[in-house]
Amino acid sequence: MKKIVIPIIALLVMSCEQDKIGYVDNVKLMDGYQEKIDIEAKFKTKVEALTKKRDSISQAFQIELQQFQTKAQKMSQKSAQEEYAVLQQKGQFVGNQLQQEEQQLQQTSQTEMDSLVSKVKKEIRAYGKTNGFTYILGGGDGGSVLYGKEGKDLTDELLKILNNKYKI
Repeated sequence: MKKIVIPIIALLVMSCEQDKIGYVDNVKLMDGYQEKIDIEAKFKTKVEALTKKRDSISQAFQIELQQFQTKAQKMSQKSAQEEYAVLQQKGQFVGNQLQQEEQQLQQTSQTEMDSLVSKVKKEIRAYGKTNGFTYILGGGDGGSVLYGKEGKDLTDELLKILNNKYKI
């Protein structure tokens, strides 16, 4: 009898210890996180400034090209070709510089966003440990939670914590 009672008690104890599970809608969390919104706004401003710079340089180059075409009609073919080659090199150089600036901006943006995602994950882990969760799953687009009870959705609570910490 004793041999039967011990395994039954062990099963009862194990069944009483249920894992505490919650989930976070990653898309909603990130879309509502003020720091992400601020980073996006900062880079949008930088992209707009770079676009204006590109447009301005392009417009100036077009004017220079038109002036050359007018001037080239009065030049010898050899001189026109040489000057056109110089103009082409200048255009390529400026184009390459603008492309490097754009790539640098994209890299900086990606680095900041990666850092932000790491920060959010760290906060979710800390929240999980502090509140006794065994698992906190990620939902939203591309997430692993296809359905979750509303009481298990931690998104709003974590969003509030993240935004409060960001204000500090």
